[in-house]
Amino acid sequence: MSETGYILLVDDEPAFRELAGGWLSQQGFKVKTVGSLSEALEAKKIHGQPDLVLLDLSLPPYFDPQKTLLSMPEFGASPVIIITGHADRELALQAISQGAWDFIAKPVDPEMLAVVVRRALAKTRLEKEVQRLQGHTVSTGAELYIGISPSAQRIRALIERIAPTDVRVLVTGPSGTGKEVISRALHDLSTRAKKPFISVHCGAIPAELLESELFGHVKGAFTGADKDKQGLLALADGGTLFLDEIGEMPVPMQIKLLRVLQEGTFYPVGGRTLQQIDVRIVSATNADLMQQVQLGEFREDLYYRIKGVSIETQALSERLKDIPSLLQSFLSRLEVKQGKRFQLSFDAMQWFRQQTWPGNVRELKNTLESVAAINMGGEITLADIQLLHHSSALNAEPISNVPQPTKASSHIVSLERTLDEQVQALEISLIQAALTKTEQNKTQAAKLLGLSRQGLIKKIERYQLEF
Repeated sequence: MSETGYILLVDDEPAFRELAGGWLSQQGFKVKTVGSLSEALEAKKIHGQPDLVLLDLSLPPYFDPQKTLLSMPEFGASPVIIITGHADRELALQAISQGAWDFIAKPVDPEMLAVVVRRALAKTRLEKEVQRLQGHTVSTGAELYIGISPSAQRIRALIERIAPTDVRVLVTGPSGTGKEVISRALHDLSTRAKKPFISVHCGAIPAELLESELFGHVKGAFTGADKDKQGLLALADGGTLFLDEIGEMPVPMQIKLLRVLQEGTFYPVGGRTLQQIDVRIVSATNADLMQQVQLGEFREDLYYRIKGVSIETQALSERLKDIPSLLQSFLSRLEVKQGKRFQLSFDAMQWFRQQTWPGNVRELKNTLESVAAINMGGEITLADIQLLHHSSALNAEPISNVPQPTKASSHIVSLERTLDEQVQALEISLIQAALTKTEQNKTQAAKLLGLSRQGLIKKIERYQLEF
């Protein structure tokens, strides 16, 4: 199969075969032309399954369009585009109802033919990628990291390599880039798959409650502890504990977690009986833990304990070629969940591919689901997107709740400052913009920025911001 696709053109007119085949070949496609159904099926045996079939409705020996339609299943999973004369439009529509992907009428406009062919091949490539990933999901029970970019392929290969081991893993990268998906895949592909996968967001639980949540407590340990409570560590015994945003874990808790990693034991809050556990720890963060170590906010010994193997995710803007695969996967899940058939129009797909997606995969998924909700099943078009997002052009402003810096706080790139200094300046400007937009409501500002409230407060304190 060539990079752009292998096309089988079936038409009994030699002149048309020569012109259409030559044109498509000039566009970079690999084209095989034949004049009858029997020759087409023979070519399929010799050259393999085509990526696309261009099929005339009137073919020898019978020149019967109805018999031609009955032959479509012979081409298997290959999408079929019907070539028809003006008088055969009703039959072409019938062909679509029987499974043809599209039809094009003679005389064929070369530019239109190329557009239809490219759309069909693009859809075929997406479906094959989704089927490949879903096939892996069915066989292993795991949802793997989706994408065709080199970054996504490296991450999948690494997951498959280290999942069967008990090595600790630290997943880093921006919020919304699939860190929990990676963590679940590591569990589902491991020997611990039949045991629990327990997830805890270290910044979402108040510091004074985090110890009890992780280690559990005994009755009477503190006011309100009216009975024994099993902690998340004990619940995860034999399985995997996923510590999301571990950089937001308070330092006193870091010390206690270090003992668990070193010895595999812990005491419940208020308890005197040592408990032993066998848990694999997978951690994730969107922060620079090494920088936090240097600032005294994260213990260096704990950092090296959790960093057995590091997996770094990329922002979606750095792997835009993964967007079609992601969208097709999300649509497939929506179809299963809602029992409705969805597909994206060409313009809608272009719109999705041209956004910057500062909220990464999470924003992409939420946007698609919101558009699908008003579509109610069928083809999702650019008009559906514009209805929700008031967008009048493909290259509209990015869809994001993350506020843009105000004029007073806008950050200008300067080569006179280091990368770290510029990143800090950008963070400060975004925090100021979010707090201004929410009238100093830290909870709402944190939500806009994709942080926990505690994480935002830590950044405000770190940068000594006053409001």
